[in-house]
Parts: sequence; structure tokens; C-alpha cells
Amino acid sequence: MVFINVALATICFNGACYPALVGNDTPKGTFQLTPMPINEKRQPGYGTDVLKFKENDTEWWAIHRVWLLKPEQRRMERLNSGNVEDRTHVTAGCVNVMPEVYEKLKSCCSSDKLTIE
Repeated sequence: MVFINVALATICFNGACYPALVGNDTPKGTFQLTPMPINEKRQPGYGTDVLKFKENDTEWWAIHRVWLLKPEQRRMERLNSGNVEDRTHVTAGCVNVMPEVYEKLKSCCSSDKLTIE
């Protein structure tokens, strides 16, 4: 089970919690994580895959490596901040984590249930 606390901007799994970037549109509820390959040429900045947890006819939401293609958003700096306010109201709904956290999550929990509160 993977748990995201939007108010604390954290992601927890395997007995450990890590900082995360979240946004006003990060959906709350329980979802199934699904590995999804990414075409880096069509959708740059995400790496080769994401862990999708919700989609509709036009959009999808996922946990992925921190997206850095708009340097003015200072996402890496904000993700490293100990101030929760720096990590909220950042994304368009996806959850951004450090690359090493993403790799840990992918290796243990890529098909687990995800709860977002």
C-alpha cells in the first residue's frame, strides 16, 4: 500500500516516508497504480515511465520523477525543502518525487493500491 498525504506533501511506502510535490488538483481517494511507459520525445521530462493512478478522456495523473523542464518552478529546490508549503500547490495534480524514491517505489509497489488524503 502506498499513501500520500497532500497536506504534509509526503509519500509513504515500505515503512518510510519521503517528501513529494503535490498540487491543488491532486485527486483524493484510493486508486490502483499502473506502470505506464512514456515516449520521451512526445512527453519530455518524465523519464521512460510513470506510475499512473487516474485518467479520464483527456488527462492522466501519475507519480513520477521530479519534472524539471521549467526551471523557474524550482521543483528540485522545493522538493528538498523542509517547509511543507514549498511542496504543495506545485503540480497540476501529479505527484513528483526524487528519482531514487521513484525507483524504490517502482521496484516494490508498482501495482499496489494508492491512497491519497
